[in-house]
Amino acid sequence: MNKYRLAYSALALIASCLIVSVCGCFRSGSDSGSYDPDSLSSRMPDTLKVVTLYSPTSFFIYREERMGYDYDLVSRFAADKGMALDLEVAPSLNRALEMLDSGMVDLIAYEVPVTGENKQRVIPCGVENITNQVLVQPKSRDGSRITDVTQLIGHTVYVERDSKYHHRLNNLNNELGGGIEIKPIDRDTLITEDLIDMVSKGEIPLTVVDSDIARLNKTYFNDLDITVEISFPQRSAWAVSPDKPWLADSIDSWTVEEKPRMARARLLKRYFERSKNDVIRAVYHLDLSSGRVSPFDDVFKSYAEEIGWDWRLIAAQGYAESHFDSTQVSWAGARGIMQIMPGTARAFGLSADEIAHNDKNISTAIKIISNLDKSLSQYVSDKNERMKFVVAAYNSGIAHIYDAIALANKHGLDSGRWENGASQALMMKMNPEYYNDPVCKYGYFRGRQTCEYVKSVFEIYNQIKDRIPQ
Repeated sequence: MNKYRLAYSALALIASCLIVSVCGCFRSGSDSGSYDPDSLSSRMPDTLKVVTLYSPTSFFIYREERMGYDYDLVSRFAADKGMALDLEVAPSLNRALEMLDSGMVDLIAYEVPVTGENKQRVIPCGVENITNQVLVQPKSRDGSRITDVTQLIGHTVYVERDSKYHHRLNNLNNELGGGIEIKPIDRDTLITEDLIDMVSKGEIPLTVVDSDIARLNKTYFNDLDITVEISFPQRSAWAVSPDKPWLADSIDSWTVEEKPRMARARLLKRYFERSKNDVIRAVYHLDLSSGRVSPFDDVFKSYAEEIGWDWRLIAAQGYAESHFDSTQVSWAGARGIMQIMPGTARAFGLSADEIAHNDKNISTAIKIISNLDKSLSQYVSDKNERMKFVVAAYNSGIAHIYDAIALANKHGLDSGRWENGASQALMMKMNPEYYNDPVCKYGYFRGRQTCEYVKSVFEIYNQIKDRIPQ
């Protein structure tokens, strides 16, 4: 290699590491200085074949739109490099690694642990994610908050049985000489997200999760403290095959550019910082003293009549969605009184400029509700019961409701009823055992939020019915 080119490569590598220490600047089993960075663009394929996993952080479907931190980031990378994105979803990390080994995919866009074993199989690349296991506890103002792992002695901690959290707590307990009461929970009963919810509700005192999962869940439960680390850091990153070091270098180089760094900061805020349920938690403050539900009652009445629905139910949805604030923009990008997603708006002929227009936003929401009602009529014959399914589908997207119906049928639940039927099956879609089931076509979904949404909407509806005539 030309000595000036070698010097250039070395300086570029050093500069890259200085710019962002978390970037995947390591190369296992390859000579990262043996090719010209200027030739990377010529190596890029027309289509980038990527595998990821369903998860609350990496990839999921919400209101029929693809989302997730890793998905959004790899989509930006492919777009910036002028490549089409061909995405597949693997049922497990082992399967994703097998797909990479066999050449079926170019990249794993998922947090692959950076371990000695994995580095024999892959080149870590992109932004290196560093996580710890953290204690999840209620916020406390009376000085009772645990601030150090030694204070766990005498406390009870609930974790999934045989999970890495269970093993870490056992080791920590041994290190401290005993005294931590560890309560393992079978995974077929409860999962990590259930335990976090139970801490928030005061049903259990403590649990342990990875810090990225804790950060995401804190956007739903702002009453939790997740600051106490109980493990050593775990490094993870995206991964490419050892025979494609040029792709790893391209991803590394792209990662430290200004625009991708700014985009990543926005994505981190979107998925790991922005509150995701302020509206749901405040739905019981509706003032009906004026004899009206909202300034838009006449609009709700006019359009609801077209589909034979009680306008007060749709108004209840409007309040649960936005508190009737047309400027409201959700963490996912939904806008307007009825919080319509941009993709859904386009599908119904509503432009980006029109989406926040109150009349058009509500009229489009009525069309969406009508379509959902028709689509679900073959699965739920009872009209009143079907309304709950429609309200649920409006919140989650109909794909997850189809999955819930399929899971309910498979597991002996009443798929034609919402309570104790499809709602229970929808909750199952948070558990890998069920969202990886072949009958489940649309993967992971945080069903708890939709179930709370349906409950809230109908409680508001009943309040309105008691006070406001039809």
